[in-house]
Amino acid sequence: MSDKVRVGIVGTGAISNAYLGMAKHFPILEVVAVADLFREAATKRAAEHGISRVLGVDELIADPNVDLVLNLTVPKAHAPVAIQALKAGKHTYCEKPFGVNVAEGRQVLDLMYEKKLRVGCAPDTFMGAGVQTARKVIDDGIIGRPVSFTAFMMGRGHESWHPNPEFYYEVGGGPMFDMGPYYLTALLQLMGPFKTLSGMASIAIPDRTITSQPKHGKKIKVETPDHVTGLIEFANGAIGTIIQSFAIMHAAYDGEFPITIYGTNGALKVPDPNGFDGRVLVRTTDDKDWREVPHAFLTGYGRMVGVADMCHAMKTGRPHRASAEQAFNVLEAMAGLVDSGGNVRTLTPTVKYDRPPLMPIGLPFGVLD
Repeated sequence: MSDKVRVGIVGTGAISNAYLGMAKHFPILEVVAVADLFREAATKRAAEHGISRVLGVDELIADPNVDLVLNLTVPKAHAPVAIQALKAGKHTYCEKPFGVNVAEGRQVLDLMYEKKLRVGCAPDTFMGAGVQTARKVIDDGIIGRPVSFTAFMMGRGHESWHPNPEFYYEVGGGPMFDMGPYYLTALLQLMGPFKTLSGMASIAIPDRTITSQPKHGKKIKVETPDHVTGLIEFANGAIGTIIQSFAIMHAAYDGEFPITIYGTNGALKVPDPNGFDGRVLVRTTDDKDWREVPHAFLTGYGRMVGVADMCHAMKTGRPHRASAEQAFNVLEAMAGLVDSGGNVRTLTPTVKYDRPPLMPIGLPFGVLD
């Protein structure tokens, strides 16, 4: 392997712009090729970002000049593409979710262990200064022992703005599998492993109509729950509520700080886990009002920092932060919340989860080791 890790991207939809726009900040990696089922989409994206090679999907995964396959396909293709990449001897990193069900996620893990290759998975937003600073507040004991939390994402769905919103309402989509990974990953970072959970889910709006372009007027039949409410107990004893919904209008919650952690000595407002660098607020027993906590970590990172961290880890032998084990714990929790039907389920993780260390302090932007 050369000094750079050579990355090939499968899937050139909207999210690929965010990855490619940030890639130039990480000298550890080089995007050498792109592929998409719709070749014209890959050709357009390659031209926009100065990538010389446009390949077919199978061709890219088999290419000896690709070390790591970055999988930015729709959710139902995440596990199949990861499995194909691993069988081809390639490391792989995918967009969230890790899979559309626990069984296929387990298949990816087993193959990863068998092949002794690296697998990573979004979201990497937890590596931003927002969640990292919030975690440091908890780790430093500023709010005491965490007792409870709320984690809310409540909206009306994506058909009013997204150009291709259908997959958000297919199996593997819905608010829990689309937005839940951000919230559950942030909660894992803040408080450690899950212990028990209970959830209820419904298809509240079974028939939807696209009002965005270019598919204005097309009907969508919703195949997966669009409203999920759950209770989660963490191994540290904290118990709280999560709501993920595409069925709520005029939701009355704080969109800037959708996660709040309540401790024995105060409370912590955590910024939107779908972003990297939001403000962090804290209020302890001695504070008359909320006060902002200065960021303790580098700001400015975006999607691709998780891939870059994985590339650094491949070079040095350390664990990478956006790990397959973390993503699988999130997948188990999401499936449990959607499927538990109100029954409390004890989560005995089939894969051990260890919180990764906090991000490094004092290194230049783009250098993660």
